[in-house]
Amino acid sequence: MKKLLVIAFIFVVATFFIIDRKHTTEEETLALKEEETSVSEKRAMFLSYIENEKYFGYKTTAEQQKNMDYIIENMVNSGFNMLIFHVRGFSDAWYQSTIFPWSSSFYGEEGIGPSFDPLEYLIEKAHAHKIEVHAWINPYRIRNTTDIASISEDNPAFAWLSTSNVKVIPEKGIFYNPASEEVRSLIVAGVQEIINRYDIDGIHFDDYFYPDDTIDLDSYQDYQKQGGTKTLSEYRLENVNKLIHDVYQAIKTKDETLVFGVSPEGNIDNNYASNYADVRTWASVEGYVDYLMPQIYFGFENERRPFLETVTMWNDLITAPDVKLLPALAFYKVGTEDQNAKSGAMEWIENDDIIKKEILVSRNLSQYAGFSLFRYDYLFSEDYYTQTTLKEIEHMNEIIR
Repeated sequence: MKKLLVIAFIFVVATFFIIDRKHTTEEETLALKEEETSVSEKRAMFLSYIENEKYFGYKTTAEQQKNMDYIIENMVNSGFNMLIFHVRGFSDAWYQSTIFPWSSSFYGEEGIGPSFDPLEYLIEKAHAHKIEVHAWINPYRIRNTTDIASISEDNPAFAWLSTSNVKVIPEKGIFYNPASEEVRSLIVAGVQEIINRYDIDGIHFDDYFYPDDTIDLDSYQDYQKQGGTKTLSEYRLENVNKLIHDVYQAIKTKDETLVFGVSPEGNIDNNYASNYADVRTWASVEGYVDYLMPQIYFGFENERRPFLETVTMWNDLITAPDVKLLPALAFYKVGTEDQNAKSGAMEWIENDDIIKKEILVSRNLSQYAGFSLFRYDYLFSEDYYTQTTLKEIEHMNEIIR
């Protein structure tokens, strides 16, 4: 009888520990899942050519490096782990290049650069804090003015000024022709130079593709004369697709772990109507991008493009197994009137937790892998602060720190 009581006691005690351990395991699993989400979520920050000129232009080497250190420190303290660094905005370079000249934003004249390599330095500092660096490139833009004189002889655009490869567009700027095979080869070569010379984590394009509806008309006529049957719209979509595909292949040939992403306009229809960015193909067919970072610069009350509806549309667009969604969010709108939002124009003034809510909503999407904010100065420069900026940052930090 005593043996039976002892056995029963042992069974009860063992059962208690098993049940308790089961509950503990579930709690640990939930905690682990939250930790894994925190670690794997990409939290990106755009550092544009505007910030580059502000923090690195007309500065001594010591000042430039100090500012780079400060940028990385701010990102670390705020929980960001991915820097999208604008290395080429205008057929120039913010890194040591044998193809493109130093940006004139350094010291006022194209081709005159710093005494050190900014990209190499920034990568080293960022990687020391486990921050990825993605090289941000505007593939076709040469200038945002029509000043040809500002283009140095060392710029690859200079030799093409009198050819169909380059066009000056009144009141818009100077651009490479997206229909040119030579232009496409130049852009790919520029990407290869970066991935071959630097310990970069990825290459990033934004939404500047076709600059207008006339830049490639001569090329299209040649295409038709050679028997081409595509419509002008199809022709343009194909031209951009060739570039995206070729860049992707060049990156993966170098290193499968390197990633390529594009940040198209948030309005899907506009990508086809004016930018000729075939986002549906990039989202559904392997061999184009690793991630899409649509510029969903809308609030929840935006009458034309409400955030929830728009980000869900982008998520549903992605069917390729290895393509991820990282919505770009409009921190630059915090505390300002959004006139294009119609009835939702005052949303960014009346609320101070929009970015936080947009991140939380996005985390529930099946293809979500992170988010990005446009752009650095709107979070870290008092020159851009609104009355709601600090509150918005405080609320956002509750879920990313």
